Amino acid sequence: MTDTAVYAAGGVVWRLVDGKLHVLVVHRTAYADLTLPKGKVEPGESLAETAAREIFEETGIRVALGVPVGVSKYRLPSKRQKIVHYWSAEASDDAIRASTFVPNKEIAAVEWLTPRKALARLSYPVDIEILENFLTFVGDGILETFPIIVLRHAKATPREDWTGEDAARPLTTRGAKQASALVGPLRTFGARKIVTSDAVRCVTTVTPLAAALGKEIERTPLLSQDAWEQGTSDVRAVIGKRVRSRKPAVLCSHGPVLPDILSELALATGTLRGSYLGSASSLDVAAFSVVHLSRSNPGSGIVAIETHDPKP
Repeated sequence: MTDTAVYAAGGVVWRLVDGKLHVLVVHRTAYADLTLPKGKVEPGESLAETAAREIFEETGIRVALGVPVGVSKYRLPSKRQKIVHYWSAEASDDAIRASTFVPNKEIAAVEWLTPRKALARLSYPVDIEILENFLTFVGDGILETFPIIVLRHAKATPREDWTGEDAARPLTTRGAKQASALVGPLRTFGARKIVTSDAVRCVTTVTPLAAALGKEIERTPLLSQDAWEQGTSDVRAVIGKRVRSRKPAVLCSHGPVLPDILSELALATGTLRGSYLGSASSLDVAAFSVVHLSRSNPGSGIVAIETHDPKP
C-alpha cells in the first residue's frame, strides 16, 4: 500500500435461487446510485478483512471470501487514486436469514439481481468490469470454491539462541502477537479445519485461531521440518486428504516445507507447475497463501492463489 492512495475492498456477493445465479447490489442513500458493496480500509485491517466487514455492514450478510475477482482504480475529486480490491462471496441461506439489514443513512436498500440486470443497472463502469470478471469464472464452470490456506508459522526464537530440541522452539513475543493478528484474516476466508506441524512454533501459531473458532488442532509430524530434513515427511498424504474433503482448511508448516506443499497441491489438482508456485511458497513468517479450488471439481486445477503478508 502507498500513503497517497485510498484503499478499499468489497465483493460480488452471490446466491443461487432455483438454480439461477443472482448477485447483490446496494442502493446508496447519499449518492442515489447502484453499486457493489465495498468500503474503506480501517486502521489495522487487511484488505480481505475490510471486504468481509463492509459486505456485512452494508448488507447484513456474513460471508467467507472466495476467489479474488479484480481490482478497480480511479481518481477521486481530491485527485487521489482509489484502489478497491474485490472477492467473490457466496451468501448462504443461513446467512441471508440471519441478516438484520434495515435501510439507513448509508444504504437505502439492497437488491438481488440476475447478472444481466445487474450489468445493465450498475452505476459505474468499474463495478461493471468487476462483475464481468466474476462472470468469467462462472462461464468457466467455477462458482463454488473452497480454500486451502498455506501458512508459515509466526516468528520463533532463533536456532542459535535455543539449546533444546528444534521442534520445541517457542514463538517470540513478536511471534505471539503475529499469531493473534492472524485470526481475523484467516477467519475471513472461512477457515474451519486446522492442520499443523507438531512443532511448538507451528502449534502455537494456530492456537489463537483454534480458540476463536472453537476447533481442535490436528497435529501431524508429516508437515514438520524435522521429518522433512530426515526424508520422512509425507506432504502428499496430507494434501490428498484435504483436497478430497473439499472444505476450507489451514495448513501450518515451515519455510523449507512450503514449496513441497504448493507442489503437491498442484499435482493433486492437475495444475501445471510454474514459477507462481515459488512465489506462493516464499513466505515470510506469519504470511500465508490462499489456494482456491473448485468445490465441484477440485481436480480441474488451481483456480487462483493469493498471498497475504503479515500485519505490521
